[in-house]
Amino acid sequence: MKKLFAIVVCCLLAYAVHAQVHPLAFNNATEFKYVQANLKQTALIGQSYNNLKITTDRRMLESIDVPVPKDAAGGYTHDQHKANYLLMFDAGLMYQLTGEKKYASFVKKIFLEYAKLNPTLKNHPQATSSAPGRLFWQALNDANWLVYAGLAFDCIHDFLTPTERIQIADGAFKPIVDYFINEKPDWFNLIHNHAVWACAGVGIVGIATDNDNYVQMALMGSKKDGKAGFLAQLDGLFSPDGFYNEGPYYTRYAVLPFFLFANAISHKYPAQKIFQYRNQILKKALDVALQQTNINGNFFSYNDALKQKNYTSNELVVAVDIAWNAYGFDSSYLPVARSQNRIILYKGGIGIAQALSNNKNKFLIYPYQSASYTDGADGKSGGVSVLRANPKNQLTTLVFKYTSHGLSHGHYDKLNIQLFDNGNEVIQDYGAVRYINIEQKWGGRYLPETNSYAQQTIAHNTITVDEISHFKGVEKTSEMYHPNQLFKYFSPTNKVQVVSALDEHAYANVKLFRTVYLIQLPGVEKPLTLDIFKTKSDSIHQYDLPFNYLGVPMKTNFTYTPALEEQKTLGKKNGYQHLWVEATAKQVSPFTQFTFLNDSTFYTVSSLSSDTPDVYFTRIGANDPNFNLRHDPSYILRTTSQNQTFVNTIEPHGNFNPVTEIAHHSTTAVSAIERLMDDENYTAVMVTIQEKKLLVIQSNKLFDATFKHEVSINPLGKTIRWQGPVYIEFDHTTLK
Repeated sequence: MKKLFAIVVCCLLAYAVHAQVHPLAFNNATEFKYVQANLKQTALIGQSYNNLKITTDRRMLESIDVPVPKDAAGGYTHDQHKANYLLMFDAGLMYQLTGEKKYASFVKKIFLEYAKLNPTLKNHPQATSSAPGRLFWQALNDANWLVYAGLAFDCIHDFLTPTERIQIADGAFKPIVDYFINEKPDWFNLIHNHAVWACAGVGIVGIATDNDNYVQMALMGSKKDGKAGFLAQLDGLFSPDGFYNEGPYYTRYAVLPFFLFANAISHKYPAQKIFQYRNQILKKALDVALQQTNINGNFFSYNDALKQKNYTSNELVVAVDIAWNAYGFDSSYLPVARSQNRIILYKGGIGIAQALSNNKNKFLIYPYQSASYTDGADGKSGGVSVLRANPKNQLTTLVFKYTSHGLSHGHYDKLNIQLFDNGNEVIQDYGAVRYINIEQKWGGRYLPETNSYAQQTIAHNTITVDEISHFKGVEKTSEMYHPNQLFKYFSPTNKVQVVSALDEHAYANVKLFRTVYLIQLPGVEKPLTLDIFKTKSDSIHQYDLPFNYLGVPMKTNFTYTPALEEQKTLGKKNGYQHLWVEATAKQVSPFTQFTFLNDSTFYTVSSLSSDTPDVYFTRIGANDPNFNLRHDPSYILRTTSQNQTFVNTIEPHGNFNPVTEIAHHSTTAVSAIERLMDDENYTAVMVTIQEKKLLVIQSNKLFDATFKHEVSINPLGKTIRWQGPVYIEFDHTTLK
């Protein structure tokens, strides 16, 4: 790190003594010529260029409008300023690619309007955050403007006269940069996606306007001490694996400024080798983000996420194309690029288009893999595991989240799980309550129900104790702690995948210990999820374990009472106030089963509790006067005890064809779950599946992969010996 700082400073000083050759920030002159020479190489390149030209030419026919800011996200002035900066960049590219001065002249006219407007602006009238913007309701969007406007200025730099450059730099850029640096330094110096955009914006503007002071502050923070800025963000926001602290949805958002600014740095300071920084951390970040998607490309929706965002978004187009240029051929990017069906007019985009043309019948499906990723800058703040079976189009994915909080966008969901199957979300994470850039929904901001419901523990597939969210719903406290992975085991064939984690801090006097298994049983098409969730306490508590399923209820093995005429909420706070109780079953058998239909597949949740649980069928939507929440269902097991062990299986089975009106195997194959042993040392369970026995024994204390265990299972009348933290046997055959 210190060595890199020295390189940065030396480079800055060297470049400070003479003016730079432009363009420099997005493409340099040689790269633009390369793009020009290859515009007819493939249909995808031609299509991307034609779309850019047609759209830009059409929008340039409209009158230039740089309005005084008035509206929040989704309103006219917000959308107009966003459209302006995108158009400025696009027209700047067209100027470099065609040499036609009309494009540069158009960009100049818009810039001159901003040079008049920006010095007059104060805080935005719709601002609600602690970091209000000037052009937009939040400073983050002003940073977006700086990124694209900086790139646009660089593209037309040499078209402008020296006087015009100064006029734009001082009028359009300086007011925003000064606001970030002088009035909002705490925000600018954050280790957070907002500050990534801010640093990228200031840095790109610095490179475009030959302002090395801006670049130094962007790289090393407003005080230029290296404790903040772009390099500190590369160090602090990613684990050594490349896992991004705020989750995959926000990786998607942050990779664009990360890659665009890194690209600009690589042009201005090639000796710094920014793309090699921290063992190629930017490539790792992109790869981990792509691995945290479903087969439709949608990013996993934990933390403050919107489910509809996928890897065809503009941010990923930019990141993938720049990564291709920075790191070379990577076949895993080709199915992503094929789905994106567009490129940026950049050397890497040209390379991807050529590779797609040369490999038309290859690399059609993204190579999803099972993996465990660590969290925290040092990789010691928990993590997330992604367990996968049946690759390609039949992919089943079990996500086990035991990360740190995730900064301001984190949720109170320690040891949370999600399940996807065949492209469908089966056991869901709600994500965030937000309708981005829709003015009618509070200007596209995060809605209050994000805090009152979506962030609360009951909204997730993990245990809530005494109807109180983890860490009492206090972000500052949650940021201090994280679960720890105890062990993981992925068999060589991935037929057995196990991850175990312990949380000791979500509640003051309750430990949460969860082990999840994804097991591909011989002769069974779909993998079985086995979930052993243990609590340990010195006093009696209420434990609620929800399964936030998506689908239509089919059958239960217990009798419930539906709320036919009047519904009540499950509770009064911590998210419970948003749950209507649709049906209840009291003191049912410890072994419960619930089957639902999702798309065309049946799923059965089978559970064994330590005592007789209450069961609640709930639906989101109570205390929601503005209809902000989706009305999704949940199946909740509730017990009251000192210590509790939930043993759950989630079994995909059969199918329903609505055309032929035929249902196959709609009944679960799981007929019993038995707890054979459950103490401080070992937990042993037996699951009966079509008269065959699945025996699972896990160590609760000794997790070393080389340790040899010996356990006498009295109900079976035999002793089991094995090595490592888990033993799995199906139909008298050990599974490995």
